[in-house]
Amino acid sequence: MEELKELLMTYVNIDLNQMILSKVRGQQTVTKVRIRPVLLKEELFFQITCTEGAREFHRNCTREDTVDAVLKWMKEQFGQLQLQACNADVTALVSKKGKLTVKCRKHTPVQRENRNLAHNRSKDYILPVGRPVDFLVDLGVMKPDGQIVAKRYDKFRQINRFLEFIEDIIPRLDKSREITILDFGCGKSYLTFAMYYYLHIVKQYEIQIIGLDLKADVIDHCNCLAKKYGYDKLTFHVGDIASFDRNEPVDMVVTLHACDTATDYALAKAVAWNAAVILSVPCCQHELNGQIHSGILEPVMSYGILKERMAALITDGLRAGMLEEQGYETQILEFIDMEHTPKNLLIRAVKTNRPANRDKALEACMQFLHAEPTLEKLLYDQEHPGGAE
Repeated sequence: MEELKELLMTYVNIDLNQMILSKVRGQQTVTKVRIRPVLLKEELFFQITCTEGAREFHRNCTREDTVDAVLKWMKEQFGQLQLQACNADVTALVSKKGKLTVKCRKHTPVQRENRNLAHNRSKDYILPVGRPVDFLVDLGVMKPDGQIVAKRYDKFRQINRFLEFIEDIIPRLDKSREITILDFGCGKSYLTFAMYYYLHIVKQYEIQIIGLDLKADVIDHCNCLAKKYGYDKLTFHVGDIASFDRNEPVDMVVTLHACDTATDYALAKAVAWNAAVILSVPCCQHELNGQIHSGILEPVMSYGILKERMAALITDGLRAGMLEEQGYETQILEFIDMEHTPKNLLIRAVKTNRPANRDKALEACMQFLHAEPTLEKLLYDQEHPGGAE
């Protein structure tokens, strides 16, 4: 536990965003722990929230007591720790045999403006409860008085969580000119409308957003709503991700729950456009499930459901690695809690000045698993633009 203790002592401070302990081992009353910094009379403490059944219990601890409690929990009770700080993400996993694996991924420091560290704070939503937003009312998420429809609270949380990811990357967008955003597979466009509202109405960026989906009736409905709200630079089109083409520059590409290799086509196009920001929530990662095999891993992969989940995680890990090869700084983040949907991982990639360069370790990983992902073919096949030489 020394490596984990050292990392906790480094990142458990006022720059901690949150820490979550989950995957309880054995029969335990506490099934999840959340930790965040709070200020009490201008002194830093850490609020520990323990979930027991349907109830939550809170207590505030010093930094040292918090670190000690986390180490004890990870040693005796929990199998996973996820720590998100302003400049790093830490993941710790404990195997059934008690082996601890710790990984720390540093990234460019991100600090949310006016972060609320009050003790008894209400949940800070970017789109606050009680302030009606037209498109949320029409989409059935809000009531006309700004209160949230009880059955749609999960959707409201999802929208705000997505906007937090947008908020983090705003400094990467050039406010001096019009920003172009493409939303592949926009569907009913809850998040597309939210992006436009937040960036244009709230933050006053000059933007145009193009939504793309295969369902003509949904596209017609979204265009009618955009016209109703006066969202002149928000348009929706019927089209397929793979065949969509555009010659003008694109600043941000969003792809949420694009099925299987449709995500790969969206990512490849984003790279070809040299997009400054990519936000992707992959879905239905079937391709590698039929490809990967390994004699060493066969005792695990022989179980279909485990192989399917491994294939999904490997697919997204390879996608993130290939975006890194293309000069992006890439993170894989939790979009919403697993209890709401298993498709809860978001790939966030931000373009850097780092030149594109092949990663031999990533290539070795694909060779070991006999994986030939579509994204690799799209990026490095000479018939497709945007790949590193």
